[in-house]
Amino acid sequence: MSSRSEITEIPIIDWNLIGNGQKDQFLSQLRHAFVVVGFAYLKNPPVDPALIDRMIKFVPCLFDLPQEEKDALSMVNSPHFMGYNRLGNEITRGKADARELFDFVTNSTSTWKEGDPIYLRFHGLAQWPDENSLPGFKATVIEYLQQLGKLGFEFMSLLAESLHLPRDVFDKFYENPKEKNPHWCKIVKYPVLDPSLGNQGVGPHYDSSFLTLLLQASAQPGLQVQSPSGQWINANPIPGTLVVNLGKGKFCTLEASA
Repeated sequence: MSSRSEITEIPIIDWNLIGNGQKDQFLSQLRHAFVVVGFAYLKNPPVDPALIDRMIKFVPCLFDLPQEEKDALSMVNSPHFMGYNRLGNEITRGKADARELFDFVTNSTSTWKEGDPIYLRFHGLAQWPDENSLPGFKATVIEYLQQLGKLGFEFMSLLAESLHLPRDVFDKFYENPKEKNPHWCKIVKYPVLDPSLGNQGVGPHYDSSFLTLLLQASAQPGLQVQSPSGQWINANPIPGTLVVNLGKGKFCTLEASA
């Protein structure tokens, strides 16, 4: 096993190992990825490839909506931080992020009231584009998130197994039943940047989510992740994979990607 100082690439873990009678190998690779490295590519994830293709095809259509339609979904209209942010509206570590984005969530009921934990404010309805403007988009995103949610629960159970812990050790962090848990989705466009404006698509940051399953929807490189030793490692797109990191995994986009 490599030491942390020798990490130069992100490991690839193949989900098909589980179905091919090589679960022990999968668990060993999983343990190495998240104990030693902190990130992994998940190859052949159990998500309908046709659904992934539909998601990818919807992305440019979403950002090609008229600006007034996108602004109508502005995040400032949502107490749950759902919706649209214009290019440059977000700032990371004192610098504007050169990205345009939407945040969506599966159906979730707002229960927050004054005095409740602030994280409960994230529970609430998303703002969706008009069905006439983007037919089938909402249904596709919800189906995609539901499949990722199912994958996420199983992934965390497998991670527990890989650490020789009970499969349900993480269940205490979920809503009960699990079906009540909302799943969030951030769809981001990184435009080609003017070199004079720098190269920050989004600055170095930690994901606040429990688990991130990142689909890179184009062949454009740009994503980097930081190893435990502080090295920045390219996370270039690999077809048929998702980039996986746990909460407090740290990553950075240093080059713009469309």
